[in-house]
Parts: sequence; C-alpha cells; structure tokens
Amino acid sequence: MPHLLHLDSSADPRSSSSRAVTAAFVRGWQERGEAFTVTSRDLQADPPPHLPDAALHWAPRLRTADETVDPADELRQQGYLDELLAADVLLVGAPMYNWSLPSTLKAWLDHVHVLGTTVPFGEYEARPLAGRTAVVVSSRGASYDSGGEQASWDHTVPPLELVLGQSFGMQVSVITLQLTLADRVPAMADLRGQAAAEADAARSYAEELAAGIAA
Repeated sequence: MPHLLHLDSSADPRSSSSRAVTAAFVRGWQERGEAFTVTSRDLQADPPPHLPDAALHWAPRLRTADETVDPADELRQQGYLDELLAADVLLVGAPMYNWSLPSTLKAWLDHVHVLGTTVPFGEYEARPLAGRTAVVVSSRGASYDSGGEQASWDHTVPPLELVLGQSFGMQVSVITLQLTLADRVPAMADLRGQAAAEADAARSYAEELAAGIAA
C-alpha cells in the first residue's frame, strides 16, 4: 500500500501556515482511497533530541571499536529510520526560522542521515531512498523569491534539497508560501492580499500534488 510519512516542525500548532499546507497534502493523499496510508510525526510536540552521540552518524558495522552507543539512543534512531524507510513519499513541513530550519527538523535529519544506512559509504553503495518522492512545504514571513535581494538568505530549502535530494537521491518538490507575517507586521499591511492569495494557492497546489503524485 502506498505510504506517506508526514512531518511537521512548526512551533505554532494553532495558526501555522506550513501545517495548513501539509494538512491539505494529507487530505489529497487520503482522498485517493483507504490504501493510501499515513504516518504523522509532529517534531514540535515530540521533539527529537540533538544527536547525543557522534557514533550515530554511522551504521553500527562502521563504528570503531571504542564507539559505544546508549541502547535507548540507538532504539530511538532506529524508530526514525524505520518510519522513513517504510515511506513511499515523504512530506516535510519546514517553516523558515531565523532564515534556517527549525532545530527539531535539523535534529531529525541528523538522526536519519546515516552513513552506510541511508547514504553510501565505502563498499556500501545502496541508497534505499533513491527515486522516492519528497515534498517540502516551506513558509516564510517575508519574500525570498529567486533573483530577489533576499534570495540568498534562504537557508531552509537548500539544506533540505541537499540532504533529501543530493544525498538520499529522492525526487524533491518544494511548495513555498511567503509573506506569512503580513497580518502581524504593520509595515506589510499592503501585502496582506498577496499573502492570502499565496496561502490559498499553496494549499490548493498541495492537494492537487498529493492527488496525482506517483507512489
């Protein structure tokens, strides 16, 4: 059965723009039928710890003799890996926080980017996630359009494209919605209509993408 792993990392459970778009994607996915299953993980409600041991960067067989890992830490990491490897499609809610990733999402990435397990190393050449689909939903308070003055300030989407796309070999699609602070920042008041239109378009596109994406 086609399976979706849905991650949210917004710290705002009430009015998050990225959560609204990932929810639209999940609706579109589930409307395809009962066979289209979902595992949802809220990285804000149940945050992964910062990587507790550098040895977790490596598959167990690649660790040195003096690298021992707490069994509880290894069990937690294996849970994240099992969820990811079981997914045909990965959906990541990634709001821009201070021009970068939420720390909870970065911690999750550190747990699942494992040399010799999810990425090649030495004689291990497999990339088990290669060819699968990843959809990144990134909300941001201002505008960071490609070619704009602030485009280079976006340190949210590029790291995800590197890890999920280049390293894991996944096919990455990105949905962005900008100007999400327009309703709260007086100086952005004249952009509120544009912000609302972008949010509506992002939700609609997410639902359409989920309805037609190969799994």
